[in-house]
Amino acid sequence: MDSALINIYDLEFEELKNEILKLGEPAFRAKQVWKWIYQGTTRFDDMTDLPKAFRERLKGVFYIGGAGIVNKFVSQKDGTRKYLLALYDGKVVECVLMKYHYGNSVCISTQVGCRMGCRFCASSQPGFDRNLSTGEMIAQVMAIRNDTEEKISHIVLMGIGEPFDNYDNVVRFLRRMNSQNTLNISYRKMTVSTCGLVPGIIKFSEEGFPVNLSVSLHAPNDEIRMKIMPIAKRYSIDNILSACNIYTQKTGRRVTFEYTLIKDVNDRNEHAEELARKLSGLLCHINLIPVNSVEGTGYTKSERVESFRRIIEKYGIPVTVRRELGSDIAASCGQLRKRSVERDRMVD
Repeated sequence: MDSALINIYDLEFEELKNEILKLGEPAFRAKQVWKWIYQGTTRFDDMTDLPKAFRERLKGVFYIGGAGIVNKFVSQKDGTRKYLLALYDGKVVECVLMKYHYGNSVCISTQVGCRMGCRFCASSQPGFDRNLSTGEMIAQVMAIRNDTEEKISHIVLMGIGEPFDNYDNVVRFLRRMNSQNTLNISYRKMTVSTCGLVPGIIKFSEEGFPVNLSVSLHAPNDEIRMKIMPIAKRYSIDNILSACNIYTQKTGRRVTFEYTLIKDVNDRNEHAEELARKLSGLLCHINLIPVNSVEGTGYTKSERVESFRRIIEKYGIPVTVRRELGSDIAASCGQLRKRSVERDRMVD
């Protein structure tokens, strides 16, 4: 693909209108193009109410999305779908479609690779490559919607990458998906997950929209957290909880704390007690996640999930155990990773 072409998903509406005016076309053409692309059209030739000559000029300036499906894996357990999408430069990202009784939820990636280095997570193993643009995040949602021909009701930024490490593009993505002129998805049906970048949490609290915030905590104290999450050396749990308190006060939304249970690391009764005491009084919810199998980590799944849950409940804190979706296709929490196109072509 010509690197000089513009991903049309990267443009705000006013930016698109200005580009179209440069082509000598009236401003109303921008509304026509905008409507087509968010209906899921991927070819300018299919925009039948545009003059043919204009469609040809569009091809010389723009491309649509730039995230082609390299491979798709469908879980035999629960119908979860994992997609490998190739970007314009050949990089590959992963995203997941999860079906629930309340609708279809898409889990997208925000970076190619991840620099956070969490020990139990496959996404960090290959290292960090680059941030995704706003348009590349949108392209993941649209690729899944076009493939399934079903409505997307929820968006979760929990795929490969740390969203607050790509802050500006993530915020633009959320605003775009919420727009009545695109997919019109409620902010309350969007979730952003962070491993605990305190400045990002505080800044996000000022944005003015009630997006769900999910924080990967995974430990009851800094000593354990530093062993499994390098970011803990920069931000303590107390720092994170202070930032989360600001978020709940500003937005009125409770924070979800993700806690991956790892055998003989963070799953003892005293860990549950310490975690509950630390979170007591904060508007929050705890989501327990039995660690998923990831080659090379050495971590194994805890068998103490229910006893850990009961201790948390004793303190009056809402707690759930995450439903394991897509584990047979490596689509569960912590299993997404950046892989080569060649390797995954051979898997299917």
